[in-house]
Amino acid sequence: MDLATLKALKPAEYSEAADGYRSTSDMASTAKDRIDNQIAVAMRNHLKGEAATAAVKQLGKLSQNFHYIQAQCGLIGTALEAFSYEMEAARRKLDAALESARAANLTVNSNGSVTYPPGGEKGEDGKIPGGGTVSGLTDGTASAVGRQAANFDPNPHHRLAQDCADLIATALKEATEADKKWAPKLRALRADDDLTVSDADWADTSSDTKGVTEAGKQYLDSLPQPPKDGSPKENAEWWKALSAEEQAAWVSARPGTVGGLDGLPSMVRDEANRIVFDTTRGRMQMELNSIPAPPANEWTWVTVGGYPSKVRTDEWMQWNNKYGDRYDQLDRSLKGMQAIQNRFDATGRRGLPEAYLLGFNAEKDGRAIIANGNPDTADHTAVYVPGTESDLGGIEGNISRMVNVWHAANNEADGKSASTITWLGYDAPDDVFKDAPFEHYAYDGAPAFRSFMDGLDASRSGDSPGHTTVIAHSYGTTLVGAAAQTGHLNTDEVIFAGSPGVKVSSAEEMDVPKGNVWNQEADGDVVPDVGRWGHGGDGFIIPSDPEFGANQVATDTEGHSDYWKPDTESLLNQALIVVGKGDEVALKPPPDPWAHSR
Repeated sequence: MDLATLKALKPAEYSEAADGYRSTSDMASTAKDRIDNQIAVAMRNHLKGEAATAAVKQLGKLSQNFHYIQAQCGLIGTALEAFSYEMEAARRKLDAALESARAANLTVNSNGSVTYPPGGEKGEDGKIPGGGTVSGLTDGTASAVGRQAANFDPNPHHRLAQDCADLIATALKEATEADKKWAPKLRALRADDDLTVSDADWADTSSDTKGVTEAGKQYLDSLPQPPKDGSPKENAEWWKALSAEEQAAWVSARPGTVGGLDGLPSMVRDEANRIVFDTTRGRMQMELNSIPAPPANEWTWVTVGGYPSKVRTDEWMQWNNKYGDRYDQLDRSLKGMQAIQNRFDATGRRGLPEAYLLGFNAEKDGRAIIANGNPDTADHTAVYVPGTESDLGGIEGNISRMVNVWHAANNEADGKSASTITWLGYDAPDDVFKDAPFEHYAYDGAPAFRSFMDGLDASRSGDSPGHTTVIAHSYGTTLVGAAAQTGHLNTDEVIFAGSPGVKVSSAEEMDVPKGNVWNQEADGDVVPDVGRWGHGGDGFIIPSDPEFGANQVATDTEGHSDYWKPDTESLLNQALIVVGKGDEVALKPPPDPWAHSR
């Protein structure tokens, strides 16, 4: 980068180009949403047969193309904006140096050196100190030596010239560094010349995002930052105060941050988390593909003590020791991601509304928050907290439960809107017997749950306050109870199902209006008894006990996992509570106090 090039450079033109790419990203996003939520929905509902199925599949691929365009153009826009920001900073330094030179009657030469005229008081020889030419210095030590030499010169123009030359040199150096840094980054943001968005493409987008974020740190750090440990309300205020350009930069370069901030609009969190979802999925699938498949001959027979025994082969054991844990984790996580994708693809079936991905992280057991319908505008919202053994890999069943609740609630809502949410936002115990007895899982997850519930309130955009219900199952009830015990639980109703205990001893301690705590215990569900008697028989009170004070809801399902089975009284009663019709809920008859005396 030389002086003439930097003088002629117009950083604003790169910012204008960034605007163009952001507009393209927005158009691609709009096209994707129209395909997913209108065109594909209409085809699923009105066309049947192999041709229709194939057409919907092709529409899904087209949607992925638009999503890829959205993500890549968003990154390009942010990269160009960051480049413009850095070049503008260099230009400002150059302009300041040139202005100072003009004011002091100094001459800036084409190579960036500065010539200064004779000046100062006459010396002993009767002559005015002569002028000269200096070159800019950017090295700290060399620059200090140059300034010291200029200070010793009786010609005051020397120091002014040295300062101008140093500032010019610094501007040229920064511009050159920015140019060298961003040229390969921008070249890397180039798609394949085909119409298939592959796992490799999304993995590459993940790499591109990291590259743009690292290279653009100076620009991104200059943007208004989210409040440190901010409340959902503070997060919402921060987001609203950003310009459209700043919001786009945050979504494209730091989607994980945006997607995880409670209080931001659901549409924004969904957009950010979909980018995280697809890039993570592509990256993990590529990693899984790179691992050798497990050996087909896993088992063999050996004779021990005269008896045959079935043991794993040496080949399989070697593979398992090297790859087993990571292979299983990747395989299970990808199955969970496919379940989430299946929910995306189910929009429109039987009237099912658009899905919103309000949280996503594939690390360790994983996190995922999926909404059926937009909770920001819904009249009624239900948030489901699953229990023991819940993780990303097994999320399909928990998603299905809230789909069932949505259908049942929608039928009872009298034309009002409903949103049902699966909240897997905590580290659930992995084992009923080894982990579930420990309460730290509940207390560790309680702050995140309260923040999410407060976030639903902060992101609310409806004309009036919505009606909110928390539905908790198994160990999820323990977390909800811990959340109420240790802070404010921002909800109108609480439904417990199959609860082993909720850390409080009465419904009055649940931080909801009196009479709005509901409990279901199905025949054959052993978990409540584990909670009731599994603590040394010390009379531990659980929501199923009359003295707890919850409304005991009639439940016609059996066992621990069928409270959300379609076409059951159990599900219908939950739906009635969700839509604010608690007075229509069927309750269990009170226990007969004389039952044991007869």
